[in-house]
Amino acid sequence: MHTVTTIAEVRSLVAAWHAAGQRVAFVPTMGNLHAGHIHLVSEARRHADRVVASIFVNPLQFGVNEDFSAYPRTLAADQAELTAAGCDLLFAPGEQEMYPRGRDGLSFVEVPGLSDILCGAFRPGHFRGVATVVSKLFNIVRPDVALFGEKDYQQLLVIRRMVRELNMGLEVVGVPTVREADGLAMSSRNGYLQADERKLATEVYATLQAVAAGLRGGVTDYAALEAEAVARLERAGFRPDYVSVRRAEDLVVPPAGEQRLVVLAAARLGKTRLIDNLLINLD
Repeated sequence: MHTVTTIAEVRSLVAAWHAAGQRVAFVPTMGNLHAGHIHLVSEARRHADRVVASIFVNPLQFGVNEDFSAYPRTLAADQAELTAAGCDLLFAPGEQEMYPRGRDGLSFVEVPGLSDILCGAFRPGHFRGVATVVSKLFNIVRPDVALFGEKDYQQLLVIRRMVRELNMGLEVVGVPTVREADGLAMSSRNGYLQADERKLATEVYATLQAVAAGLRGGVTDYAALEAEAVARLERAGFRPDYVSVRRAEDLVVPPAGEQRLVVLAAARLGKTRLIDNLLINLD
């Protein structure tokens, strides 16, 4: 696996692959990789001849008092994992390479509406930071297809809309959430959990399953389901930001009779913010 730190090196290698008629897949990450990330790399191999991954802890998507400085940087271990998974190229730039003029006065990419609800309401500016860095990475790598985990479902929809509306000309593939044996969605931030919190963390997934069971059973009072789910998480010791039933296509409040739904949750346990979701097809 090649590891490079400059835009010029990435473009040179990818251009050679494209010139040879090879299809390129891209998996952007912030590092501290787990089995979910490696699954994305494996899936990327199914979609292309070459696989590029990136590791960049993007300061633009962290809010005030969030964990940017504490976010784990584990480059050597990540390189070993990616090499074993068959990744062809790792782009691991520094902040100066990505934002040479600094963070002030930077041009931003925004996806209004989708970015302002749910996690966007609790983390103002987060999805603007995501859209900006992902658009930069797409312009640098120029992939044919990019893969993202469905655990960050709102992020996936933000990126899909950005790609479509800005005519970026690449395919965005969502990959189902990879879970621990007890159901907890894999996340780099799970490492923040204390031992007792780790045992409790599975309650997020259990709560989503309970909401899904209600929906499949014909319950259409979404507000009541959401309120019951929030209360369940609070009783378990969480501080929920939200539990919400939305239309899977665009995260609007579902109209009557909607068949494709997603139930999403975000809740804090100790110092850790956990997110998860379940897609539900009632047809």
